[in-house]
Amino acid sequence: MAKKLVRFDWAMKRLLRNKANFDILEGFLSELLYEDFKIKQILESEGNKDTEDDKFNRVDILVENKKSELVIVEIQNTREADYFQRMLYGTAKVVVEHITEGQPYSKVKKVYSVNIVYFDLGQGDDYVYHGRTTFIGIHSNHELELSEKQKELFNKTSVSDLYPEYYVIKTNRFNEVAKDTLDEWIYFLKTAEIKDEFTAKGLKSASQKLDILKLDPADRKEYDRYMEAQRSDASFVETVKLEITSAVKSREEEIAENALQKGLAIEVVAEITGLSIAEVQNIASNLGKK
Repeated sequence: MAKKLVRFDWAMKRLLRNKANFDILEGFLSELLYEDFKIKQILESEGNKDTEDDKFNRVDILVENKKSELVIVEIQNTREADYFQRMLYGTAKVVVEHITEGQPYSKVKKVYSVNIVYFDLGQGDDYVYHGRTTFIGIHSNHELELSEKQKELFNKTSVSDLYPEYYVIKTNRFNEVAKDTLDEWIYFLKTAEIKDEFTAKGLKSASQKLDILKLDPADRKEYDRYMEAQRSDASFVETVKLEITSAVKSREEEIAENALQKGLAIEVVAEITGLSIAEVQNIASNLGKK
């Protein structure tokens, strides 16, 4: 039986910055990055800061691991057309902010950008995407590699290891069938539930520490406020969609009416406007009554 927990975005904002809860985020990043991820510290980021109108549309956390690599974990609840560019800006900003003036470029830190989105970002049939930077010869089609000296200097094996890497998890594309431990985490990210049989790193701890019933009164009140804001935002989005659909429909009917008055055939009007034959026939009938 699945256990109902607080949503991960709220937990990341309120609970996961506590050192006692590092094991939850470490578990998630270990499953995603396929390595034993250990948090050294949580660093300040824009999403850490509270605002008066804090509706949790965006939550982010900046983590430094034991290897001094930086990981941005960001959760986006509402659609943004330019989200890809914001991912790029976010990583660039972190890179610049974590090298001091006068340091050699070899001190530029490795950055991972992990993006959990609750809308359909871009077009694609998968629900987890991984982006890396590689240099491919336009004539040989061979990948540009580090020299042996560079490998020793940077302690990296490939050029792509030096550049930011991006992960995009599209929760709305996940069919809620967990085929591996990463899927178990994505199931939790989408449903705020953890099944008894799940074995992914960090989920057992999450099941215990993120139980809604174990929140203190102040946190429970804050969580209820957050959920109400989420429902309100979702309702607003649906209302706007309905209004847009209604406006488009009205415009299509207006075009159909004008076309019929100019003598175009019903079939042609239907093809032009996208309305059904029956809908155009009904408009024609109403015109005859005027």
